[in-house]
Amino acid sequence: MVLAGFYNDPEFANVDSSENESILPFKGTILSTKSGKISSPVEEPWVSCTTFNILAPIYKRLDQQNQSVRESDFRAFWLARNERIVDWLLYESSSIICLQEFWVGNEELVHMFEERLSAAGYKTFKLARTNNRGDGLLTAIHQDYFKVLNYRELLFNDCGDRVAQLLHVKSVVPFSINKNNFVEQEILIVNTHLLFPHDSSLSIARLHQVYQILLYLETYQQENKLTQMPVILCGDWNGSKRGHVYKFLRSQGFVSSYDIAHECSDGEADADKWVSHRNHRGNICGVDFIWLRNPNKSRKPLKISWAEAAFGIIKFQLQKASLAENDAFAFLRADNSVDHITYSAFCDALRQVNLTGLSYGLSFQDTKDLWVQADFDGNGVLDYEEFKRIWNSTWSDHMDEDCSSDDSNEGNEEETVGFTVKNAALFPREVEKGIWPENYSLSDHARLTAVFSPVRLRCPRRSP
Repeated sequence: MVLAGFYNDPEFANVDSSENESILPFKGTILSTKSGKISSPVEEPWVSCTTFNILAPIYKRLDQQNQSVRESDFRAFWLARNERIVDWLLYESSSIICLQEFWVGNEELVHMFEERLSAAGYKTFKLARTNNRGDGLLTAIHQDYFKVLNYRELLFNDCGDRVAQLLHVKSVVPFSINKNNFVEQEILIVNTHLLFPHDSSLSIARLHQVYQILLYLETYQQENKLTQMPVILCGDWNGSKRGHVYKFLRSQGFVSSYDIAHECSDGEADADKWVSHRNHRGNICGVDFIWLRNPNKSRKPLKISWAEAAFGIIKFQLQKASLAENDAFAFLRADNSVDHITYSAFCDALRQVNLTGLSYGLSFQDTKDLWVQADFDGNGVLDYEEFKRIWNSTWSDHMDEDCSSDDSNEGNEEETVGFTVKNAALFPREVEKGIWPENYSLSDHARLTAVFSPVRLRCPRRSP
């Protein structure tokens, strides 16, 4: 099995013309034999991953004048489109496939996906959103490349009924650490679809969803006493590179595989360089990511990183209300007769900017945790200097450093395996230039595929 390019292959004559040359950048990058099976250790196997929001037929509008007309009412339409989606997935044959908006509520469609993917060597896992929303997630792992050691489901039980899947896998083909040492590398994979930001106050709910995922990952690794391993997060994050979720993940050591492959920075200049989604409002934006975190990436404690991201949202909401630094301090202070912020005034201000008091807002414990982080000297109030630490939060400091750069670890390191991004591409290819092609009809999202190769890393040795 290889990822391969095509031009006018008659087998795929029914695909959109805008998809031509779609897989060409990855031609020949997946290790294979003539039989399609891999049977012996090699020094540099390759791993591929595809994430794709396939637009559930229950959400696909067919008539802009009558929004109630959905593709789900027309079997011939949704079946043909989804069969073409599977054609593409099987032609690419990625090691890992993560789908969002999978129509779990339709048995015929579920059976078609599971039957065809299973026949091609994949093991599939599906998960419905809570409260019978109709759609959900599907993750498929190719059994020629990975053995699934464990599968977990994470239900957020929040206002968006969102869910996530966690898969713990081990490579079938041993990866090389050195000439005489091969390891069956383990990886943690997450597939999710975050809440759509219908308004800015939902930013805190989306941030909390990601926090829950990372906390769950951390807990899973600790409970199972796992060695250090790469983590791959896939999905529709419903937020761009400008958003708080993106910055939070970067502060936790994750990198966007597409941006690494195409040397895109985190700066404003590259914020709109590529797109992956045209939403129901007609806006185009880049929201689909394959995140990678190698085991040698240093990162702040999760709770501190989350607090800094939450403070970033608070600052955004205050700025949205046209409050500069001095005005924001006065707003949070509430009582002009004092020169500090009390906890009750802090809570009241958060309520006024719609960050608490709502089902999807900060909980009582969240608010308390933020206050503890903000009250640096622990005297029960925030003075202006403590407020400035919140306002000028340094969440992004050192987010690209790895722990092997710390001299204090010298002599107490061990070798492990991580991944380097070899390539990544979005399909249809026009979206890589920030253009949404009108003749593309497979979904309202582009398909993203990334290719990784193993790399030897040095990490601090964990205490027994």
